[in-house]
Formats: sequence, structure tokens, C-alpha cells
Amino acid sequence: MLERIALVSTFICLMGDLAWAEEYPLWKVYNDYFFDAKYVDITHAFSPDIPVWFGYGKAKFAPAKANKELPGYSKKGEVFTYEKHGFVATSYSLPTDQYGTQLDPPAHWDSYYPTIDELPPTYTIRPLVVIDIHKKVAENHGYHCSVDDIEAWEKKHGKILPGAVVMVRSDWSKKWSSKDFAQKPFPGISLDVLKFLHKKRRILFHGHEPLDTDTTPHLEGEYWLMHNGYCQAEGVTNLWMVPEAGALIAIGFAKPMGGTGGYARYIAICPPDWKYGVSIKEALGAPLPKSDKPLHWDEDQGMRVR
Repeated sequence: MLERIALVSTFICLMGDLAWAEEYPLWKVYNDYFFDAKYVDITHAFSPDIPVWFGYGKAKFAPAKANKELPGYSKKGEVFTYEKHGFVATSYSLPTDQYGTQLDPPAHWDSYYPTIDELPPTYTIRPLVVIDIHKKVAENHGYHCSVDDIEAWEKKHGKILPGAVVMVRSDWSKKWSSKDFAQKPFPGISLDVLKFLHKKRRILFHGHEPLDTDTTPHLEGEYWLMHNGYCQAEGVTNLWMVPEAGALIAIGFAKPMGGTGGYARYIAICPPDWKYGVSIKEALGAPLPKSDKPLHWDEDQGMRVR
């Protein structure tokens, strides 16, 4: 613990030396704003038992094995272990790239639009808007976000910035571990809202907590998005821990070539005085803390656990 405190103190002292501030203004931005900001993960971890469309099926995890004889080291088919090889690795059999928290590129529905690896690097950090409809969803599980909800947000916070990411908070993600998560009715986004946000406000993309955009028979919202060159985020979580306005979002995703879906990670970057999240000074990330419980393979869960 004392060693960690010393590391934090050293880091703060180094960041406090602003001799480089004029020459490297982006470092100053990091020091002035990002170091003390609060970071909230709005991403589900994926595992073999998470919700997924029945047409795809579940993922399977397995301990990685040697694919050939490694003389003096490993036999073909032998599982790599800490005890014998000094490391472990995991094999993932993923039935779809539409799994867990996602970033959907338009190639998911239209072959003429970009795949996940063709998205520009500017899909990195953007203003974050959170439209809160969770009270309406509590009364009507099938409630779909309306233009009135967007206008109510703008009346309170001002016009949505071009290029922003708009997340719709329904609190549906709190059902993630329940069989009710994938059942209809579930909350959605109306087509009018999608057109308003993209055509009138020119946002980057929107996101929602369920795994579908809406409950129409042919997913009219997703159809319109993908056939007009827009992305969307699905399966996000913890939006109740994020302010409606004033935060940023960091966008990360896997980059399979020709990929029609993206295993994504979204982090909300909130003001320093925000009540949720963790700051860099509280979680430096290097070194990472050591657990008092070893990681091991659990046959019943089909994954590594502590």
C-alpha cells in the first residue's frame, strides 16, 4: 500500500511539472482535464452465458492447447498451464460478431458501406449525450425514445453537438443476467428520433441498452441506419452512472478485417466532481493490483474465474 501511495505521489509530481505545457498542449489538456476526470465503464464483459439472438447461439471458451508437438516443451493437444509452461491462454469460439456490447458498422446490413476495420480513426473520443427515458420504460417496457425526449434534453442542456455520441438510458441493462432481458417488449428508439439525430443534429452514432434498435417487425430503425451509412452501439450498460451532459466517451473496438460487427468497449469520461467512476490517480493501471485469489478454469461455467 505504501509503495502504491509513493507511486501516485511521484506521478502527480511529474505531471505537476508543466515545463512542457507550451510545447505539447495536448499533454497539458491531459494533465488539466483527463488526469482527475472520473472514468465509468459502460460495457458488459462477455462470457458464454450472456444474452444473444437465438439465431446465433452462445459462445464457447476453452483453455488454449498446443496445435503441434513442441519438443521438450509441449505435446500436441496439451493445454498450456502456469505450472508447466509458465502461462495460460484462452480459445474463444464466437458464433457471431454481434455479441455483447457492440459497435455495428453499416456493412452489417449493406455490402456497399464500411466494415468495422474501415471506420476512420476519429471513432475514438467524442462528446457524450445521455437521454434518460428509464422512468417511462419502468411504466411501459416497450417505450421507444421519441423526438419529444430529445427536445426535452435540449431544452435543459442546449442543442446536441455535431459529431456527438447519443446514448439512450433505459436501465434495461440491469436485466442483463435475467431471462427477461431478451424478451419483448423491450425499450427502443423510434425511427423519427434516428432521422432527427442524424439529419438535424448530425451525430456520430447513437447507442442503446437492448440488443436491438426497436421492436418493429423488420427492425426499421436499424435498416434505415445501416442503409444510410450510420453505425450504432448496442448492449451498453451503466448509463445510470453517467451525467446527462458534460461527459466524453472513449470508443474502442476490435478490428477484424472485413468485420460486420465490433466487440466494443465504451468508457464514459466524466467531470472530476462526478459521484461515480474512478480517476487515474486512484487507478494508475501500472502496476496492476495482485489478487488474493488465483485465476483458474471452471468446468461448470466454461470459463476462467477467480
